[in-house]
Amino acid sequence: MSSRRDFLRQVGIGAAAGALLPLRSSHSGILMNAPSEIQFGYAAITWGGNDEQAIDDISALGFPGIQLRANVLAKYAEQPSALRDLLAQHHLTFVALSSGNVSVDPAVEARTIDEQVAHAKFLKDAGGLYLQLIDERPKGWPVDATNIKRLGRLLTEIGKRTADVGIPVAYHPHMGSIGEKPNDAEQVLDASDPKYVRLLLDVAHYQVGGGDPAAAIRKYKDRLLLLHIKDARRPIRESGPSYEFVELGRGSVDLPGVFAALRDVKFRGWAIVELDSVPDNARTPKESAAISKRYLKDVIGVRV
Repeated sequence: MSSRRDFLRQVGIGAAAGALLPLRSSHSGILMNAPSEIQFGYAAITWGGNDEQAIDDISALGFPGIQLRANVLAKYAEQPSALRDLLAQHHLTFVALSSGNVSVDPAVEARTIDEQVAHAKFLKDAGGLYLQLIDERPKGWPVDATNIKRLGRLLTEIGKRTADVGIPVAYHPHMGSIGEKPNDAEQVLDASDPKYVRLLLDVAHYQVGGGDPAAAIRKYKDRLLLLHIKDARRPIRESGPSYEFVELGRGSVDLPGVFAALRDVKFRGWAIVELDSVPDNARTPKESAAISKRYLKDVIGVRV
């Protein structure tokens, strides 16, 4: 009986160990751990302002978190508790608010700071976690040391004020912004106080801007607050933008490499899957989100 108990115990241990074996990406050979310790959300931007439908669909797909844009204030600014309750009913964490662009024009600096602090207070009252900031460079203004330093100081001041509210700030290097190129984004981060300004790394924007998102994860591991998990490709059409955002796995971003880097640095925060708009009009935002979710499960080997 003792031998039988020992045998069954060893079988149980082996089965448990087998359940924890890493999964292999089907096309990269990279080993990923399952289940994921990253928390996944989805961005409502794909729904074009129809936030209630986005909340329904994102919840139905099983994502535990959501990112909303500042347009949500038009309905909920005076009743953030109503938004908090709606998200709670759908079992969604309000991970981040896309808080609008931060202009480096000194003429609007005071107004910009006040607006962002107001957004942080709303976010806090609505049960949210993080405030996303993207910089805005007035037309014709150069990306130079003066404007980079001005932006760093402005982000720091906003971060100090929102910290008093209990909301951390995350800077999002973005195409068309001062931080579009990786070297410029690095200078913006260097010009801001890491105590008050963390990093939101959008892996697609960073790659389209000329960077290696996996290398950025390793480089900024101590400053990384959250991510946008996103994919991009060069469109077939000859005119228009030189890139197009698509569902995960349908572009050229090395997403297996991104997740390998996240594993290496032991990232434990939120990753928001984002798609600005549906690239194929025959699909709905929910269907596009389902494609990305399947990619995470079947290729990356993580559970949402």
